[in-house]
Amino acid sequence: MSSKKLLFKFASRYPGRIVLTIIFGFLGGLFNGVGTALIAPIVLNLLGVDIELKSGPPILKAIMSPFENLPANASLLAMAAAIIALIILKNLSNYTSTLVSSSFKRTLTSDIREAGLKLLLDVDLDFYSRMKVGDLINRLSGEVGKAAGEITTVINILITVINVLVFVALLLALSWELTLASTVLLGLVAVVNQYSIGRAKLFGKRLSSLSKAYSIAILEVLSGMRLVKATGNEDTEYRRIKGLIREREQADFQSQANSAAIGPVGEVTGIVGLIGVVFLGRMFFADEIESLSSVLFTFLLLLQRLLPLVSQLNRYRGSLANNAASIEIVTDFLRYDNKPFMSKGSVPYKPLQQGIYFHHLSFAYPTQPHKLILKDVDLYLPRGTTLALVGASGAGKSTLADLLPRFYDPIGGYIALDGTDLREFDLKSLRRVMGIVSQDTFLFNNSVRNNIAYARPDATDEEVVAAAKRANALEFIERLPDGFNTMIGDRGVLLSGGQRQRLAIARALVQDPDILILDEATSALDTVSERLVQSAIEELSRERTTLVIAHRLSTVQKADQIAVLDQGSVVEVGKHDELLRKGGYYARLYRMQFAEQPQGIPVYNETLVKASYEVRTLLNSMIGSIRLLADDLVDTPEEASELLEESYSSAINILNAIELFENTAKLTRT
Repeated sequence: MSSKKLLFKFASRYPGRIVLTIIFGFLGGLFNGVGTALIAPIVLNLLGVDIELKSGPPILKAIMSPFENLPANASLLAMAAAIIALIILKNLSNYTSTLVSSSFKRTLTSDIREAGLKLLLDVDLDFYSRMKVGDLINRLSGEVGKAAGEITTVINILITVINVLVFVALLLALSWELTLASTVLLGLVAVVNQYSIGRAKLFGKRLSSLSKAYSIAILEVLSGMRLVKATGNEDTEYRRIKGLIREREQADFQSQANSAAIGPVGEVTGIVGLIGVVFLGRMFFADEIESLSSVLFTFLLLLQRLLPLVSQLNRYRGSLANNAASIEIVTDFLRYDNKPFMSKGSVPYKPLQQGIYFHHLSFAYPTQPHKLILKDVDLYLPRGTTLALVGASGAGKSTLADLLPRFYDPIGGYIALDGTDLREFDLKSLRRVMGIVSQDTFLFNNSVRNNIAYARPDATDEEVVAAAKRANALEFIERLPDGFNTMIGDRGVLLSGGQRQRLAIARALVQDPDILILDEATSALDTVSERLVQSAIEELSRERTTLVIAHRLSTVQKADQIAVLDQGSVVEVGKHDELLRKGGYYARLYRMQFAEQPQGIPVYNETLVKASYEVRTLLNSMIGSIRLLADDLVDTPEEASELLEESYSSAINILNAIELFENTAKLTRT
């Protein structure tokens, strides 16, 4: 879509407003021109100059004809009243035109922003992997506003042109010779202004580019503030963004300076043109200058009122050139043909009866089409069971999980639900029955209650409370200042990692999904939080068809199936015990995680595994108690004494676990 087509597409929705703006703009110009033409006879009469219209232009005779048969004083009063009435009508017309035009601009801005928002919600996830959020925000806010302003600028140019034509028609009717000569003289104004308009376009492109860079930089720094502070890079980021601010302000100043120069330069050249017209008038009417003084005076008045319109037209043209880059940016932003969109099926989702079949899947990201992330993956997940995906980082586990809710489509093979290709289902109905709990939990800067009920806004308070209880979240929620109405900050920053995860699980419980996807939901948690979250996950997964991705193998030992991925391919499938007995890739991963000895020792000794887990659990509990005491977060001496007792008990148990390690190691060596 070209820029002109974009303007027409949105503006054509409101033909009535466009017509009204133009009509009132034209009436304003007409009233302005006729009123100006009446000023000259009044001024000349007041100065004692006789007005002779018998040999004057027909247009002037027509304007003066209503006042010819009136007495001299009455004629002056009538003309004065007519001028005042015309000025009032002119200003009323211009005021109405401005209101309609302003309303039109605001409506267009809203329409374009809504179109941009709809596009951002419809476009595929792959689009966001190639775009920066700061750039998108800049386009949706700043650039859209400028583009909408350009649509009204085009209308204002049209209105101004109509006004100019009204005045030119009056000037031609008065004297075509003077009008032709004036056009040549005033052509100098156009030549000078054209240079400024060309510079305005260059400044506009540079300003748009710098605004984009600034928006991206500031959003990245605010989003990554923890990293900036952790690495001590505050001064570096300050200098970088300060440079962008200064560059942007300099470009803005140059643009404004260029635009501001258009008016004064036009005024100077216009005055020169007026003086030139006076001299030309003496040449054309040398013999009858006295009798046609009213003609020349009227001509000069009309020309003097025309010059600001010419300057205004040039300013509009400068603004149009200055913001041309914004129209191009928004036009590209709103295009659908250069962005990825997921095809939508029509089959409504029905509860799963048999299972999910991953049929010989192959996948590569669109940005790297020759690099296969998944290679001929063939798996079956029966209804009501759990399939765990394990493997090293980059093996393709998360990518496989992303294919299930159709965040991407495979390039080979397909996924079938009860024998129906995933791509045939209605996309929204499919995703609504899939609950996703990932490592990077996203929460809105909203209340706890609204975050839990996000997937089902119509959920009752009882359902929300019940979900929080089942997710082991009710206890900490009730301790928050406002309970379920507590605002949790941007991305839930006021909560701990374990608390955020439990809210995400509560959200999934309220959603009540038929299919559950758990993407390393406990990998970033400490042991105490992990135990709470793992318990909530077991509650959530009960009797659901579940796909689990995990690095910690201790969390997937109870899975009905474990699929081991390596470099995009499935290398092993089976239950935990079966895979350990095989001694293959899964066994090596297991041995590495639990740091067991490889030299011919029974490397799967459950006693060692349990002891290791117990040490980590007790140590985390003890550290938590000591931290509460150190930060003076206890309310009573009794609570402090209880925490000390718990810490002492944990320390004794840790020593016992270490002793168990040593005894087991001795036994395995003998």
